[in-house]
Amino acid sequence: MSSKTASARPGHDRTSLYDEITGKIIAELEAGRVPWVQPWGTAAAKAPLAMPKNAATGRQYSGINVLILWGAVIEHGFPAQSWLTFRQALSLGGNVRKGEHGTTVVYADRFTPEDEKRRARETGEEAAAIPFLKRFTVFNAAQCENLPAEVAAVAPPPPPGLIEPRVEALIAATGVDFRIGGARAFYAPGPDFVMVPPPQAYFEPINWHRTALHELGHASGHPSRLGRDLGGVFGSKKYAFEELVAEMNAAFCCASLGIVPTVRHADYISSWLDVLREDNRAVVRAASQASKAADWILGFLSDTESANTTAQEAA
Repeated sequence: MSSKTASARPGHDRTSLYDEITGKIIAELEAGRVPWVQPWGTAAAKAPLAMPKNAATGRQYSGINVLILWGAVIEHGFPAQSWLTFRQALSLGGNVRKGEHGTTVVYADRFTPEDEKRRARETGEEAAAIPFLKRFTVFNAAQCENLPAEVAAVAPPPPPGLIEPRVEALIAATGVDFRIGGARAFYAPGPDFVMVPPPQAYFEPINWHRTALHELGHASGHPSRLGRDLGGVFGSKKYAFEELVAEMNAAFCCASLGIVPTVRHADYISSWLDVLREDNRAVVRAASQASKAADWILGFLSDTESANTTAQEAA
């Protein structure tokens, strides 16, 4: 093997991985299915609504891995949203059942080669970091045996009565100027406010929450918050990309809060397909930005719950 071939392989593998992930998402959208909106609690999706998490560490997966793992749960009919590596299953006293096939997830990061650091020091310029993706394999808890009961158990869905008050408190805690009224939902970046029609304007009020979290996702991109580029005009690829971020953010927030909307936001499917076909990294970047938006929004949850607990204790 020549040194040229060896050095080219990492970049080739990285491109192939982006192509593989993007190809799956495009296929779903072309079939009229939105990968981040799943039919939880039905015969097609046996698992409860939840964000996928690592059963050994308790950490939630984020970004594109959420879509990958949700897709695997639907495809294989897994009853749980918990995942483990082969070694993690062994460390917990269990094992992956013989013949089971894992699901490939990815780890994205950036690194700066030593040569680049040296060049930057010599020239006084900023060192350029190189993005990379690394594959690793995980197995659903349902593909394992002999796991501790608390790991193998499927978490019950949250009580429906808790959902709406938590979302109301969460919206207030973000400090975003959130207005209820009018006939359409939107976020105005200049004056920095969200407008959403009242819940009674929706055939099913549960869908109000998804729309509210979608628009709040846009608001998270304001320069005073996460600082995303919100300058795209309607119909542009930049606009479609931001809609992709807001939609995934709403799905991630709903899953974290236990909200199961019935509405399917398919208005932008054709524009999303244009973006994904042009840039094989777009869906990975959008999912990453969506996770950051959801983390920003849900970061206020502990504050609202602490306040509620204090109020209850005082009563």
